[in-house]
Amino acid sequence: MAYLMLIIEPRGQREDRGPTQGRAAFESMVRYGESLKQRGILVAVQSLRHDRHGARLAVRGGKQTVVDGPFTEAKELVGGFFLLDVGTREEALACAADCPAAQWATIEVREIGPCYE
Repeated sequence: MAYLMLIIEPRGQREDRGPTQGRAAFESMVRYGESLKQRGILVAVQSLRHDRHGARLAVRGGKQTVVDGPFTEAKELVGGFFLLDVGTREEALACAADCPAAQWATIEVREIGPCYE
């Protein structure tokens, strides 16, 4: 089964951490990703830049709206993701518990599947 682990970071954490601690956190996540790859359960992984580099798009009534980041109304931002291929939800949760980011962020674990179920 495929599970997505979303790294949900508190807003402002990256700035508070600074470049040296940020680089150390990033490297710990790279090592964690390598361990998942060696176990044969990593499908994909990416770190995401700050949402000030992003945009939100919506189409309502045929009209397109684009809002550039940062999204100040949001209390959190998605910092990255890991896509895993594991046997059970419990295995996915165990992977999330082992993730270094669980120490400074929330790991949201979601099973991949149809949106209508």
